[in-house]
Amino acid sequence: MSDRVKIELEFPVKASPAMLFPYLSTPSGLSEWFSDDVNSRGDKFTFIWDGDERDAYRIAKKKDQFIRFRWDEDEEEGNKYFFEFRIEVDELTNDTSIIITDHSEEDEVEEDKLLWDSQIHQLLHTIGS
Repeated sequence: MSDRVKIELEFPVKASPAMLFPYLSTPSGLSEWFSDDVNSRGDKFTFIWDGDERDAYRIAKKKDQFIRFRWDEDEEEGNKYFFEFRIEVDELTNDTSIIITDHSEEDEVEEDKLLWDSQIHQLLHTIGS
């Protein structure tokens, strides 16, 4: 497998970190916008899209600030790739943003950016932002 490129995307959100964080970190919240269904047992999360399952492990979390996952296949292969949802609040304006960090194959970067854009717009619609 080729090396992946790190991508970071920022999306403004009209919501407090305390209101937003459960949508990024809990199975019920993630299933409202990220995938059709989500199950978890400990740090293992199973994401379900159209009947297909994909496992990821929660590798880091800080309440109301960020959560980081690593896909099962990357965990098994010893890859350090991850995807992360980070909530940042601007100290001057008090505006809230979600920062998405992901790792993509070079020839899939634009496609992955469009996918994240679509996913985050679904989240914003879900929370009424």
